[in-house]
Amino acid sequence: METFKIEDLSFYYPLKEQAALSKVNLTVGYGEFIVICGQTGCGKSTLLRNLKTVLAPHGKREGQVYFYGRALETVEFREQAKRIGFVLQNPDNQIVTDKVWHELAFGLENLGYDTKTIRLRVAEMASFFGIQEWFMKNVSELSGGQKQLLNLASVMAMQPDVLILDEPTSQLDPIAAVDFLETVQKINREIGTTVIISEHRLEDVITMADRVIVLDKGRLIVDDTPRNVGKILSEINHPMLAAMPTSMQVFSELSNEGCYPITVREGRNWLTELFKDKILKRVKVDNGLEESNSGKPVIKLKDVWFRYNREGNDVIKGLSMEVLQGQIFSIVGGNATGKSTALQIIGGILKPYRGKVEIGGKKITKHVDKDIFNRKIGILPQNPEALFVEKTVKDDLKEVLDHKSLTEREERLNEICELVEISDLLDSHPFDLSGGEQQRVAIAKVLLLEPEILLLDEPTKGMDSFFKQKLAKILENLKKEGTTIVLVSHDIEFCAKYSDVCAMFFNGSVVTVNTPNKFFSGNSFYTTAANRMSRHIFENAVTTRDVIWLCQENLA
Repeated sequence: METFKIEDLSFYYPLKEQAALSKVNLTVGYGEFIVICGQTGCGKSTLLRNLKTVLAPHGKREGQVYFYGRALETVEFREQAKRIGFVLQNPDNQIVTDKVWHELAFGLENLGYDTKTIRLRVAEMASFFGIQEWFMKNVSELSGGQKQLLNLASVMAMQPDVLILDEPTSQLDPIAAVDFLETVQKINREIGTTVIISEHRLEDVITMADRVIVLDKGRLIVDDTPRNVGKILSEINHPMLAAMPTSMQVFSELSNEGCYPITVREGRNWLTELFKDKILKRVKVDNGLEESNSGKPVIKLKDVWFRYNREGNDVIKGLSMEVLQGQIFSIVGGNATGKSTALQIIGGILKPYRGKVEIGGKKITKHVDKDIFNRKIGILPQNPEALFVEKTVKDDLKEVLDHKSLTEREERLNEICELVEISDLLDSHPFDLSGGEQQRVAIAKVLLLEPEILLLDEPTKGMDSFFKQKLAKILENLKKEGTTIVLVSHDIEFCAKYSDVCAMFFNGSVVTVNTPNKFFSGNSFYTTAANRMSRHIFENAVTTRDVIWLCQENLA
């Protein structure tokens, strides 16, 4: 039985000649788990939103979408609301009430269910998703992971036939993301709900899929099982191979013959067999980062405490940390541990009630000249939309350059737009862009400030693996110019590849700081797939490149 059948679907946004979707043909069977992936701007969100009429973007559509054999536009909104569940990328964009219990009941109330049915379904969802402990809380008190879980539970309370998720883990820490995806898999396997999910973080979700769909510039280029996708992408030499699970990337580089491993366990077993009865010549990566980190401290926090109101609990508790000039300093940790709050304290947005903050050797007090922050510090917030104030991307970026001459403004604008690859987005409204495109525009706006210290809160959110590499090069170039970079991120793989130093944030403070290889090779859960796959053979391999290099060294 077909849940969705898509025939020759093309879609054009207003004033755009390039199709966001081009002749897409796809069938989704009842009870399937489908993963849709591709580079930023490839059409993933556009495709998903065309599967629910009320969320369909404004523009010109060609082709047809069928839902259980009926043209989607003939299916009433009420029926779509009940049978087609949709979970958005940003949990705050979907929550509409102030209490957890009311959010769970809201959809059912709008569908007109009686009180007895609503209470039963709300109780069932709260029990299934483990929401009992925070059932009576205000939504504003929840962490990002809890909000996303609440969105999922609220949708599932309506018992939909199909669940559509648009990059639902982009704002979750690694452990919360895995828990969330396992819940989605449980819904698919035990209840039989059809799942269609788009993701950039494929390490865990691809192992759950029945089929993987790869989009490229609006076209469907791969539709196959997870095990075959890596081989197909390798054969056509497509850059999306770099986004596939670590086990697939390593296998493709070293062997590319036989059955592709898709899980960490399969990759571990393959490595074990590969090095069976072999004497290893090298088991450790030496990257010399310890010697390179010898600059002077430009950010110093000593015994810093902070709470949002007098009656509330402390969010930052005795935080002490030091960041050297020209360092890429990454902070990782669970949701709601205080990472973003710490970043705002460094940026001067929030003031601690106790402790000392020094920026560039200058102690920051309540009476400090705020110009020090305007001159020295650029901040990328977790929600990039907070930076947008104009109707077009171009006007929004120009707003930062008001102090420059017209010629200087145009030159600098063109330079930054080419750097972050947004030249084709300049005439678009910032709120019409995809999550990854918004992130790139926000980064461009911050870079136009030419800050000495760059504070980035979840900079890779919504970005594909290709642009993550581009961002890394941008950060490396800034580092060479002496810019100090502090980033808060749930993207463990990115931090492991490109940081000089990584810190673990827990319960309002930093509990450990070390170089990436030492930091991640010592962790069990807050570590990379490469490390989990190879730690029984290699001592400190934490990136895909580390594993490939050590394998090649020992197989030579």
